[in-house]
Amino acid sequence: MNIESIQSVYFVGAGGIGMSALIRYFLSLGKRVAGYDRTPSELTDRLVEEGASIHYEENTSLIPADCRDPQSTLVVYTPAVPQEHAELAWFRAQGFEICKRAQVLGLITRSSKGLCVAGTHGKTTTSTMAAHLLHQSHIGCTAFLGGISKNYGTNLLLSKTSPYTVIEADEFDRSFHWLSPWASVVTATDPDHLDIYGTREAYLESFRHYTTLIRPGGALIIHRGLALQPAVQDGVRVYTYSRDEGDFHAENIRIGGGEITLDFVAPDTRIDGVRLGVPVSINIENGVAAMALAHLAGATDGEIRRGMETFQGVERRFDFKWKTPSKAVLSDYAHHPAEIEQSIRSVHELYAGRKLTVAFQPHLYTRTRDFYREFAKSLSLADEVILTDIYPAREAPIPGVSSELIYDLLRPGIEKHLCRKEEVAGLVERENTEVLIILGAGDLDNYAADIARRLAAKG
Repeated sequence: MNIESIQSVYFVGAGGIGMSALIRYFLSLGKRVAGYDRTPSELTDRLVEEGASIHYEENTSLIPADCRDPQSTLVVYTPAVPQEHAELAWFRAQGFEICKRAQVLGLITRSSKGLCVAGTHGKTTTSTMAAHLLHQSHIGCTAFLGGISKNYGTNLLLSKTSPYTVIEADEFDRSFHWLSPWASVVTATDPDHLDIYGTREAYLESFRHYTTLIRPGGALIIHRGLALQPAVQDGVRVYTYSRDEGDFHAENIRIGGGEITLDFVAPDTRIDGVRLGVPVSINIENGVAAMALAHLAGATDGEIRRGMETFQGVERRFDFKWKTPSKAVLSDYAHHPAEIEQSIRSVHELYAGRKLTVAFQPHLYTRTRDFYREFAKSLSLADEVILTDIYPAREAPIPGVSSELIYDLLRPGIEKHLCRKEEVAGLVERENTEVLIILGAGDLDNYAADIARRLAAKG
Protein backbone atom coordinates (compact mmCIF):
# COMPACT_ATOMS: atom_id res chain seq x y z
CA MET A 1 0.00 0.00 0.00
CA ASN A 2 1.29 3.46 -0.84
CA ILE A 3 0.21 6.78 0.62
CA GLU A 4 -1.64 7.80 -2.54
CA SER A 5 -3.90 4.72 -2.47
CA ILE A 6 -4.77 5.10 1.22
CA GLN A 7 -8.19 6.59 1.87
CA SER A 8 -8.41 6.05 5.62
CA VAL A 9 -5.89 5.68 8.43
CA TYR A 10 -6.74 4.17 11.81
CA PHE A 11 -4.47 4.74 14.81
CA VAL A 12 -4.34 2.34 17.76
CA GLY A 13 -2.86 4.54 20.49
CA ALA A 14 -3.85 7.83 18.87
CA GLY A 15 -3.00 10.07 21.82
CA GLY A 16 0.76 9.56 21.87
CA ILE A 17 2.88 12.56 21.00
CA GLY A 18 4.62 10.77 18.12
CA MET A 19 1.39 9.30 16.78
CA SER A 20 -0.33 12.67 16.84
CA ALA A 21 2.17 14.13 14.36
CA LEU A 22 1.27 11.37 11.89
CA ILE A 23 -2.44 11.98 12.48
CA ARG A 24 -1.92 15.62 11.59
CA TYR A 25 0.11 14.64 8.53
CA PHE A 26 -2.62 12.38 7.13
CA LEU A 27 -5.30 14.97 7.93
CA SER A 28 -3.26 17.49 5.91
CA LEU A 29 -3.46 15.08 2.95
CA GLY A 30 -7.24 14.95 3.21
CA LYS A 31 -7.40 11.37 4.49
CA ARG A 32 -10.12 10.11 6.81
CA VAL A 33 -8.43 9.63 10.20
CA ALA A 34 -9.81 7.78 13.20
CA GLY A 35 -8.45 5.88 16.17
CA TYR A 36 -8.49 4.65 19.74
CA ASP A 37 -6.72 5.81 22.87
CA ARG A 38 -7.11 4.71 26.46
CA THR A 39 -8.01 8.12 27.90
CA PRO A 40 -8.88 11.57 26.53
CA SER A 41 -6.31 14.33 26.93
CA GLU A 42 -5.68 17.89 25.86
CA LEU A 43 -3.83 16.50 22.85
CA THR A 44 -6.64 14.16 21.75
CA ASP A 45 -9.09 17.03 22.19
CA ARG A 46 -6.98 19.09 19.78
CA LEU A 47 -6.83 16.24 17.27
CA VAL A 48 -10.62 15.87 17.34
CA GLU A 49 -10.95 19.61 16.71
CA GLU A 50 -8.59 19.23 13.75
CA GLY A 51 -10.76 16.51 12.19
CA ALA A 52 -9.81 13.14 13.69
CA SER A 53 -12.44 10.77 15.12
CA ILE A 54 -11.12 9.27 18.37
CA HIS A 55 -12.85 7.00 20.91
CA TYR A 56 -11.66 5.76 24.31
CA GLU A 57 -13.27 2.33 24.69
CA GLU A 58 -11.50 -0.82 23.47
CA ASN A 59 -14.40 -1.89 21.28
CA THR A 60 -14.28 -3.07 17.66
CA SER A 61 -17.86 -1.93 17.04
CA LEU A 62 -16.67 1.67 17.45
CA ILE A 63 -14.31 1.44 14.47
CA PRO A 64 -15.91 3.71 11.81
CA ALA A 65 -17.36 2.15 8.65
CA ASP A 66 -14.84 3.87 6.37
CA CYS A 67 -11.96 2.30 8.34
CA ARG A 68 -13.22 -1.27 7.82
CA ASP A 69 -11.95 -1.88 4.27
CA PRO A 70 -8.51 -3.56 4.17
CA GLN A 71 -7.98 -2.34 0.59
CA SER A 72 -8.15 1.35 1.46
CA THR A 73 -7.29 1.57 5.17
CA LEU A 74 -3.85 1.63 6.78
CA VAL A 75 -3.65 0.73 10.47
CA VAL A 76 -0.89 2.35 12.53
CA TYR A 77 -0.07 1.30 16.09
CA THR A 78 2.35 2.30 18.80
CA PRO A 79 4.49 -0.43 20.42
CA ALA A 80 3.15 0.75 23.78
CA VAL A 81 -0.18 -0.94 22.88
CA PRO A 82 -0.25 -4.65 23.83
CA GLN A 83 -0.44 -7.09 20.93
CA GLU A 84 -3.60 -8.65 22.40
CA HIS A 85 -5.47 -5.34 22.17
CA ALA A 86 -8.96 -6.21 20.87
CA GLU A 87 -8.99 -3.71 18.01
CA LEU A 88 -5.47 -4.55 16.92
CA ALA A 89 -6.37 -8.25 16.96
CA TRP A 90 -9.49 -7.57 14.86
CA PHE A 91 -7.54 -5.68 12.20
CA ARG A 92 -4.97 -8.49 12.13
CA ALA A 93 -7.65 -11.14 11.69
CA GLN A 94 -9.29 -9.18 8.86
CA GLY A 95 -6.04 -8.96 6.87
CA PHE A 96 -5.36 -5.22 7.19
CA GLU A 97 -1.91 -3.80 6.57
CA ILE A 98 -0.67 -2.92 10.05
CA CYS A 99 2.43 -0.77 10.59
CA LYS A 100 4.35 0.65 13.50
CA ARG A 101 4.54 4.42 13.64
CA ALA A 102 8.24 4.26 12.74
CA GLN A 103 7.53 2.16 9.63
CA VAL A 104 5.20 4.86 8.36
CA LEU A 105 7.80 7.54 9.10
CA GLY A 106 10.31 5.47 7.17
CA LEU A 107 7.92 5.26 4.23
CA ILE A 108 7.23 9.00 4.27
CA THR A 109 10.87 10.00 4.57
CA ARG A 110 12.40 7.56 2.09
CA SER A 111 11.77 10.07 -0.69
CA SER A 112 13.32 12.96 1.27
CA LYS A 113 16.53 13.74 3.12
CA GLY A 114 15.89 12.70 6.69
CA LEU A 115 17.60 14.73 9.41
CA CYS A 116 17.21 12.43 12.40
CA VAL A 117 18.03 12.99 16.07
CA ALA A 118 18.55 9.86 18.17
CA GLY A 119 19.69 9.36 21.74
CA THR A 120 18.60 8.46 25.24
CA HIS A 121 17.94 12.11 26.04
CA GLY A 122 18.03 15.52 24.40
CA LYS A 123 16.48 14.36 21.13
CA THR A 124 13.16 16.19 21.43
CA THR A 125 14.67 19.59 22.14
CA THR A 126 17.47 19.12 19.60
CA SER A 127 15.16 17.99 16.80
CA THR A 128 12.63 20.74 17.51
CA MET A 129 15.43 23.30 17.59
CA ALA A 130 16.83 22.01 14.27
CA ALA A 131 13.35 22.09 12.72
CA HIS A 132 12.90 25.72 13.79
CA LEU A 133 16.31 26.70 12.43
CA LEU A 134 15.45 25.23 9.03
CA HIS A 135 11.77 26.26 8.95
CA GLN A 136 12.64 29.95 9.39
CA SER A 137 15.54 29.73 6.91
CA HIS A 138 15.48 29.68 3.12
CA ILE A 139 15.86 25.88 3.27
CA GLY A 140 12.60 24.98 5.05
CA CYS A 141 11.65 21.48 6.23
CA THR A 142 8.92 19.04 7.06
CA ALA A 143 9.21 17.84 10.67
CA PHE A 144 7.74 15.06 12.83
CA LEU A 145 8.56 15.99 16.40
CA GLY A 146 8.29 14.28 19.79
CA GLY A 147 7.03 17.39 21.55
CA ILE A 148 4.89 20.45 20.92
CA SER A 149 6.98 23.32 19.56
CA LYS A 150 6.16 26.51 21.43
CA ASN A 151 7.03 28.51 18.30
CA TYR A 152 4.34 26.79 16.24
CA GLY A 153 1.94 25.16 18.73
CA THR A 154 2.26 21.78 17.00
CA ASN A 155 4.54 18.79 16.54
CA LEU A 156 4.19 18.74 12.74
CA LEU A 157 5.69 21.16 10.25
CA LEU A 158 5.02 20.83 6.52
CA SER A 159 6.91 22.05 3.48
CA LYS A 160 5.99 21.33 -0.13
CA THR A 161 9.36 22.45 -1.45
CA SER A 162 12.11 21.50 1.03
CA PRO A 163 13.96 18.19 0.48
CA TYR A 164 14.53 17.83 4.24
CA THR A 165 12.45 16.05 6.87
CA VAL A 166 13.41 16.40 10.55
CA ILE A 167 12.55 13.34 12.65
CA GLU A 168 12.96 12.41 16.28
CA ALA A 169 14.39 8.88 16.02
CA ASP A 170 12.99 6.76 18.86
CA GLU A 171 15.05 3.81 20.09
CA PHE A 172 12.15 2.25 22.04
CA ASP A 173 11.35 -1.18 20.58
CA ARG A 174 14.11 -0.54 17.99
CA SER A 175 11.71 1.74 16.12
CA PHE A 176 14.50 3.86 14.65
CA HIS A 177 15.71 0.86 12.61
CA TRP A 178 12.91 1.62 10.12
CA LEU A 179 14.43 5.00 9.23
CA SER A 180 16.82 5.85 6.42
CA PRO A 181 18.56 9.05 7.57
CA TRP A 182 20.53 11.36 5.34
CA ALA A 183 22.13 12.85 8.43
CA SER A 184 21.75 12.00 12.10
CA VAL A 185 22.75 13.33 15.48
CA VAL A 186 23.30 10.83 18.31
CA THR A 187 23.04 12.75 21.58
CA ALA A 188 23.56 10.05 24.23
CA THR A 189 23.55 6.27 24.69
CA ASP A 190 22.97 5.88 28.43
CA PRO A 191 21.17 2.51 28.73
CA ASP A 192 17.37 2.71 28.90
CA HIS A 193 14.37 0.53 28.00
CA LEU A 194 16.07 -2.50 29.50
CA ASP A 195 12.65 -4.19 29.56
CA ILE A 196 13.07 -4.29 25.77
CA TYR A 197 16.84 -4.66 25.35
CA GLY A 198 17.79 -6.66 28.41
CA THR A 199 21.42 -5.53 28.55
CA ARG A 200 23.55 -2.43 28.06
CA GLU A 201 25.39 -4.24 25.26
CA ALA A 202 22.18 -4.94 23.35
CA TYR A 203 21.16 -1.30 23.72
CA LEU A 204 24.48 -0.09 22.28
CA GLU A 205 24.30 -2.65 19.47
CA SER A 206 20.90 -1.26 18.50
CA PHE A 207 22.43 2.22 18.14
CA ARG A 208 25.37 0.74 16.22
CA HIS A 209 22.96 -0.84 13.74
CA TYR A 210 21.11 2.47 13.45
CA THR A 211 24.32 4.19 12.30
CA THR A 212 24.60 1.70 9.41
CA LEU A 213 21.31 3.06 8.03
CA ILE A 214 22.69 6.53 7.28
CA ARG A 215 22.82 6.99 3.53
CA PRO A 216 26.14 7.42 1.67
CA GLY A 217 26.74 11.10 1.06
CA GLY A 218 25.18 11.91 4.41
CA ALA A 219 26.64 12.49 7.87
CA LEU A 220 26.72 11.25 11.45
CA ILE A 221 27.14 13.87 14.18
CA ILE A 222 27.96 11.98 17.36
CA HIS A 223 28.48 13.31 20.87
CA ARG A 224 32.07 12.98 22.01
CA GLY A 225 32.88 10.28 24.53
CA LEU A 226 29.98 7.90 23.93
CA ALA A 227 30.47 4.17 24.38
CA LEU A 228 28.87 3.71 20.97
CA GLN A 229 31.20 2.52 18.20
CA PRO A 230 29.46 3.61 14.97
CA ALA A 231 29.50 1.43 11.85
CA VAL A 232 28.64 3.84 9.05
CA GLN A 233 28.67 2.99 5.36
CA ASP A 234 31.40 4.21 3.03
CA GLY A 235 30.73 7.78 1.98
CA VAL A 236 29.16 8.84 5.29
CA ARG A 237 31.00 11.71 6.97
CA VAL A 238 31.47 11.37 10.74
CA TYR A 239 31.67 14.44 12.96
CA THR A 240 31.90 14.83 16.72
CA TYR A 241 30.28 17.48 18.88
CA SER A 242 29.98 18.55 22.52
CA ARG A 243 29.71 21.70 24.55
CA ASP A 244 33.43 22.45 24.60
CA GLU A 245 35.17 20.09 22.15
CA GLY A 246 34.71 18.35 18.82
CA ASP A 247 34.24 19.25 15.16
CA PHE A 248 31.21 21.28 16.29
CA HIS A 249 31.38 23.00 19.68
CA ALA A 250 30.84 26.27 21.55
CA GLU A 251 33.39 28.82 22.68
CA ASN A 252 33.28 32.07 24.64
CA ILE A 253 30.18 31.01 26.59
CA ARG A 254 28.65 33.86 28.60
CA ILE A 255 26.01 33.05 31.24
CA GLY A 256 24.40 35.82 33.27
CA GLY A 257 21.48 38.19 33.60
CA GLY A 258 19.10 35.44 32.52
CA GLU A 259 20.84 35.03 29.16
CA ILE A 260 23.33 32.66 27.53
CA THR A 261 25.44 33.75 24.58
CA LEU A 262 28.10 31.73 22.79
CA ASP A 263 30.17 31.40 19.65
CA PHE A 264 29.39 28.37 17.47
CA VAL A 265 32.42 26.68 15.93
CA ALA A 266 32.15 24.37 12.90
CA PRO A 267 34.91 22.88 10.71
CA ASP A 268 34.30 25.49 8.02
CA THR A 269 32.70 28.46 9.79
CA ARG A 270 32.26 30.32 13.06
CA ILE A 271 29.11 32.12 14.17
CA ASP A 272 29.84 34.66 16.90
CA GLY A 273 27.33 36.02 19.39
CA VAL A 274 24.66 33.30 19.23
CA ARG A 275 22.03 34.01 21.91
CA LEU A 276 19.93 31.11 23.21
CA GLY A 277 16.20 31.72 23.13
CA VAL A 278 15.78 29.24 25.99
CA PRO A 279 18.75 30.10 28.23
CA VAL A 280 19.46 26.91 30.22
CA SER A 281 22.92 25.43 30.09
CA ILE A 282 21.91 22.04 28.65
CA ASN A 283 20.70 23.92 25.58
CA ILE A 284 24.28 24.90 24.83
CA GLU A 285 24.97 21.30 23.86
CA ASN A 286 21.55 20.76 22.28
CA GLY A 287 22.08 23.96 20.33
CA VAL A 288 25.49 22.90 19.03
CA ALA A 289 23.95 19.69 17.64
CA ALA A 290 20.95 21.49 16.10
CA MET A 291 23.15 24.16 14.54
CA ALA A 292 25.41 21.45 13.12
CA LEU A 293 22.45 19.78 11.39
CA ALA A 294 21.12 23.08 10.06
CA HIS A 295 24.60 24.07 8.83
CA LEU A 296 25.07 20.79 6.96
CA ALA A 297 21.62 21.24 5.40
CA GLY A 298 22.61 24.64 4.04
CA ALA A 299 21.18 27.25 6.41
CA THR A 300 23.25 30.43 6.43
CA ASP A 301 25.16 31.71 9.45
CA GLY A 302 22.75 34.62 9.80
CA GLU A 303 19.71 32.34 9.62
CA ILE A 304 21.18 30.06 12.27
CA ARG A 305 21.95 32.98 14.61
CA ARG A 306 18.43 34.40 14.20
CA GLY A 307 16.82 30.98 14.61
CA MET A 308 18.60 30.23 17.88
CA GLU A 309 17.58 33.58 19.33
CA THR A 310 13.90 33.14 18.36
CA PHE A 311 13.58 29.50 19.50
CA GLN A 312 10.91 29.42 22.22
CA GLY A 313 11.36 25.83 23.34
CA VAL A 314 9.20 22.73 23.63
CA GLU A 315 6.27 22.13 25.94
CA ARG A 316 7.44 20.20 29.05
CA ARG A 317 11.13 20.73 28.22
CA PHE A 318 12.43 23.38 30.64
CA ASP A 319 8.96 24.85 30.33
CA PHE A 320 8.65 27.83 32.68
CA LYS A 321 5.17 28.11 34.20
CA TRP A 322 6.03 31.13 36.37
CA LYS A 323 9.23 32.97 37.16
CA THR A 324 10.67 36.01 38.86
CA PRO A 325 14.36 36.93 39.20
CA SER A 326 14.60 34.70 42.29
CA LYS A 327 11.73 32.20 42.09
CA ALA A 328 10.35 29.87 39.45
CA VAL A 329 8.15 26.89 38.64
CA LEU A 330 9.12 24.86 35.61
CA SER A 331 8.27 21.50 34.12
CA ASP A 332 10.70 19.14 32.42
CA TYR A 333 10.08 15.75 30.80
CA ALA A 334 13.30 14.27 32.21
CA HIS A 335 12.63 10.68 33.26
CA HIS A 336 16.05 9.01 33.03
CA PRO A 337 18.74 9.49 35.73
CA ALA A 338 21.18 11.16 33.32
CA GLU A 339 18.48 13.57 32.12
CA ILE A 340 17.51 14.39 35.69
CA GLU A 341 21.10 15.16 36.63
CA GLN A 342 21.47 17.51 33.66
CA SER A 343 18.16 19.17 34.43
CA ILE A 344 18.97 19.80 38.10
CA ARG A 345 22.47 21.07 37.34
CA SER A 346 21.10 23.45 34.70
CA VAL A 347 18.51 24.91 37.09
CA HIS A 348 21.07 25.20 39.91
CA GLU A 349 23.27 27.19 37.53
CA LEU A 350 20.40 29.44 36.47
CA TYR A 351 19.24 30.08 40.05
CA ALA A 352 22.50 29.86 41.97
CA GLY A 353 22.03 30.19 45.71
CA ARG A 354 18.29 29.50 45.67
CA LYS A 355 16.66 26.48 47.27
CA LEU A 356 15.84 23.95 44.55
CA THR A 357 12.89 21.60 45.09
CA VAL A 358 12.27 18.70 42.71
CA ALA A 359 8.89 16.97 42.42
CA PHE A 360 9.47 13.70 40.58
CA GLN A 361 7.00 11.12 39.32
CA PRO A 362 8.91 7.95 38.32
CA HIS A 363 7.89 6.59 34.90
CA LEU A 364 7.45 2.80 34.53
CA TYR A 365 7.96 0.07 37.09
CA THR A 366 10.71 -1.55 35.03
CA ARG A 367 12.71 1.66 34.72
CA THR A 368 12.37 2.28 38.47
CA ARG A 369 13.47 -1.29 39.20
CA ASP A 370 16.48 -1.02 36.89
CA PHE A 371 17.67 2.46 37.89
CA TYR A 372 16.37 3.33 41.38
CA ARG A 373 19.93 3.74 42.72
CA GLU A 374 20.84 6.08 39.87
CA PHE A 375 17.58 8.03 40.32
CA ALA A 376 18.39 8.55 44.01
CA LYS A 377 21.90 9.77 43.18
CA SER A 378 20.67 12.27 40.57
CA LEU A 379 17.78 13.55 42.68
CA SER A 380 20.11 14.02 45.64
CA LEU A 381 21.63 16.98 43.78
CA ALA A 382 18.50 18.94 44.73
CA ASP A 383 17.87 20.59 48.11
CA GLU A 384 14.44 19.02 48.53
CA VAL A 385 12.77 16.05 46.81
CA ILE A 386 9.08 15.21 46.55
CA LEU A 387 8.36 11.72 45.21
CA THR A 388 4.96 10.55 43.98
CA ASP A 389 3.71 7.10 43.02
CA ILE A 390 5.09 5.51 39.85
CA TYR A 391 3.31 6.36 36.59
CA PRO A 392 2.65 2.91 35.10
CA ALA A 393 2.00 3.85 31.45
CA ARG A 394 1.85 0.49 29.63
CA GLU A 395 2.94 -1.66 32.60
CA ALA A 396 1.37 -3.69 35.39
CA PRO A 397 2.80 -3.22 38.90
CA ILE A 398 5.89 -5.23 39.88
CA PRO A 399 5.86 -6.57 43.47
CA GLY A 400 8.33 -4.70 45.66
CA VAL A 401 8.89 -1.88 43.16
CA SER A 402 7.71 1.54 44.34
CA SER A 403 8.97 5.10 44.77
CA GLU A 404 10.19 4.10 48.24
CA LEU A 405 13.17 2.36 46.60
CA ILE A 406 14.39 5.80 45.50
CA TYR A 407 13.22 7.59 48.66
CA ASP A 408 15.24 5.32 50.95
CA LEU A 409 18.49 5.96 49.04
CA LEU A 410 18.35 9.77 48.88
CA ARG A 411 21.37 11.37 50.50
CA PRO A 412 21.31 11.79 54.29
CA GLY A 413 20.00 15.15 55.46
CA ILE A 414 18.03 16.02 52.31
CA GLU A 415 14.47 17.26 52.77
CA LYS A 416 12.27 14.55 51.30
CA HIS A 417 8.59 13.68 51.02
CA LEU A 418 6.46 10.82 49.69
CA CYS A 419 2.94 11.75 48.64
CA ARG A 420 0.23 11.25 46.05
CA LYS A 421 0.42 13.44 42.96
CA GLU A 422 -2.78 15.23 44.02
CA GLU A 423 -1.05 16.37 47.22
CA VAL A 424 2.01 17.99 45.63
CA ALA A 425 0.40 21.42 45.12
CA GLY A 426 -0.62 21.75 48.76
CA LEU A 427 2.76 20.51 49.97
CA VAL A 428 4.85 23.01 47.98
CA GLU A 429 2.45 25.79 48.96
CA ARG A 430 3.09 25.06 52.64
CA GLU A 431 6.85 24.64 52.23
CA ASN A 432 9.38 27.42 51.77
CA THR A 433 9.51 26.78 48.02
CA GLU A 434 11.76 29.04 45.95
CA VAL A 435 12.55 27.19 42.72
CA LEU A 436 10.47 24.13 41.85
CA ILE A 437 11.08 21.78 38.94
CA ILE A 438 8.45 19.17 38.11
CA LEU A 439 10.14 16.15 36.54
CA GLY A 440 8.87 13.04 34.77
CA ALA A 441 7.15 11.70 31.66
CA GLY A 442 3.83 10.93 33.36
CA ASP A 443 0.89 13.15 34.27
CA LEU A 444 2.28 15.15 37.19
CA ASP A 445 2.68 18.01 34.71
CA ASN A 446 -1.11 18.31 34.68
CA TYR A 447 -0.81 19.99 38.10
CA ALA A 448 1.95 22.40 37.09
CA ALA A 449 -0.29 25.33 36.19
CA ASP A 450 -2.19 25.10 39.51
CA ILE A 451 1.08 24.88 41.45
CA ALA A 452 2.43 27.92 39.61
CA ARG A 453 -0.74 29.92 40.40
CA ARG A 454 -0.53 29.06 44.08
CA LEU A 455 3.13 30.04 44.40
CA ALA A 456 2.65 33.21 42.38
CA ALA A 457 -0.21 34.24 44.67
CA LYS A 458 1.92 33.49 47.70
CA GLY A 459 4.67 35.72 46.29
